[in-house]
Amino acid sequence: MVDAVVFALGAGIAVLAYAAYLALSVVKAPAGTEKMQDISRAVQEGANAFLNRQYKTLAPVAVVLAVVIGYFINWQTGLAFVIGVVSSALAGYVGMMVSVRANVRVAEAAKSGLASALDLAFKGGAVTGMSLVGLGLIALSALYMFFGNLGPMIGFGFGASLISLFARVGGGIYTKAADVGADLVGKIEKGIPEDDPRNPAVIADNVGDNVGDCAGMAADVYESFVVTVIAAMLLGAAITPAYATLPLMLAAFGGFASVLGSLLVKLPKDKKVMGAFYKGILAAAVLTAAAAAVTLPPDLYAAAATGLAVTVLVFLITEYYTAKEFGPVQNVAKAAKTGAGTNLIQGLAVGMEATALPTLLIVAAIAIAYHFAGIYGIAIAAAAMISLSGIVIAVDSYGPITDNAGGIAEMSGLPPKVREVTDELDAVGNTTKATTKGFAVAGAALGALALFSAFAAEAKITDVNLMAPGVVIGLFIGALLPFLFSSFLMTAVGRAAFLIVEEVRRQFREIKGLMDGKGRPDYARAVDISTQAALNELMVPGAIAVLAPIAVGMVFGVQALAGLLAGTIASGFMLALLMCTSGATWDNAKKYVEEGNFGGKGSDTHKAAVVGDTVGDPFKDTAGPALNALIKVVNTVSLVFAGMIIAYGIHLI
Repeated sequence: MVDAVVFALGAGIAVLAYAAYLALSVVKAPAGTEKMQDISRAVQEGANAFLNRQYKTLAPVAVVLAVVIGYFINWQTGLAFVIGVVSSALAGYVGMMVSVRANVRVAEAAKSGLASALDLAFKGGAVTGMSLVGLGLIALSALYMFFGNLGPMIGFGFGASLISLFARVGGGIYTKAADVGADLVGKIEKGIPEDDPRNPAVIADNVGDNVGDCAGMAADVYESFVVTVIAAMLLGAAITPAYATLPLMLAAFGGFASVLGSLLVKLPKDKKVMGAFYKGILAAAVLTAAAAAVTLPPDLYAAAATGLAVTVLVFLITEYYTAKEFGPVQNVAKAAKTGAGTNLIQGLAVGMEATALPTLLIVAAIAIAYHFAGIYGIAIAAAAMISLSGIVIAVDSYGPITDNAGGIAEMSGLPPKVREVTDELDAVGNTTKATTKGFAVAGAALGALALFSAFAAEAKITDVNLMAPGVVIGLFIGALLPFLFSSFLMTAVGRAAFLIVEEVRRQFREIKGLMDGKGRPDYARAVDISTQAALNELMVPGAIAVLAPIAVGMVFGVQALAGLLAGTIASGFMLALLMCTSGATWDNAKKYVEEGNFGGKGSDTHKAAVVGDTVGDPFKDTAGPALNALIKVVNTVSLVFAGMIIAYGIHLI
């Protein structure tokens, strides 16, 4: 037991040290002209201000929940909850701090060509990926050493889940309010480029890339990482003490493999950037599989190999549906020729179709893992999948860095060849963000099943009777939650975007010479509006996620709560796939048109494609990704409060 935990602790320290080395190498790179640095500082200040205000807003909620957990459960679980809150927030914060400094340096590196810009952008993204894995391994192993048992670690997972939810919700609302507002006025009404410095919302849009796609995704996957490992450890401990620490060791293998895989990400001879990423991910998967083959028994190895295979296959499936090179995106772009309506219809159809293969893949993975090693095998498959978080999030966080680099190149007036390099990197970044969302959704589905099993063991449920009215009530409420939750988020983005649109229109109307490039926009005002709107909209979706499972359990009992969890997992998984895929498809369809296809920029086709992208923005970057957090929060809340529900519940049915 101690050897496995010490190994995981050492792996966490080593991976975190590698992240620090990468951060230092990024910061040491040339930062470009003073004008470039001014723009970067504005993005940096806006991102820091938002995260600081978000965490201050959430602090009282975390304190109240810690007291409640400490009183109704025990002080150890309450303490672990606080550590989960702090470490999850830190995982997002660390990555974002480097991301907002890497953007300007990537723009400068783009002057030397694609290879140097890719290298620096990926290193910046790898800081986020390696930091969250290092922090996760250190926290998990240290807490297990300190408490000597797994009970309090459930509180740690709940703390990480809570911050993940709020980071996804807050960052998602912020980034899409700014993005939609900037696009509607800038691209459609004024006919100016996406990152035109005349647009008052352009800095807010760049800030949003970091607080949503970097800090939000980091907190999300950090939570998935620690919660999945904890659930697998709980299920393993119920079989034999030796199995309790195997998931932790598997996560450590994935951490080391991600480091080695990241070293292989270099621009290939054919200059296909996505190929460089696949090389790193495949290497990490193979290395993790090799280490698992040496240490795991054959049945558990088969389950782990299944989880690793799911990671690679999810990437391939998501790339097919969201990359410009393939039919789905091109068909959505073609549909824009006859207007925004047909563009929207085709994009939704693609999103619906795209739920099939990932669902069948997860079903197959569950069947295979269960065949070889039962419920614990499913948990091991989930742990193996999530063990590759370091390299996967490195690829994801590369996206906002290159997006910001392109914006800085545009706003600072760098030569067209520089923008060509950043555009090529950014085009791949849109696909990588989509594929990593697919990874997060699939990981949530497998991990949630492990959490569900852990909840059943804690609540002493051996079977769930679908003929029981209480279970059916829970099932329907659980299936409803993702739709109601998404509705609040979509409405929040709409309200916030309305405020941004009105502000951008006001500035174009009132600031003399703004459209001619002689006046200076008030960037700070748009940043402040997005920040206030996002923070004002945080609490209701968060309350739904935390209170709904407790309310159903207290009123209808643990069987009904089991039904709620099943409904939330199934409908949330499908809805997240639909939203993330449709949104990414609309985005890349717009970019496909902008490359000169079907009329190119400024055409009616382009205007219709922009409308599709505008609808898709809150799909793929707000509601869709936040459903991952919702699925895991309702499961961790149920696990934490199962004992209280049994002891104090009304249990009407």
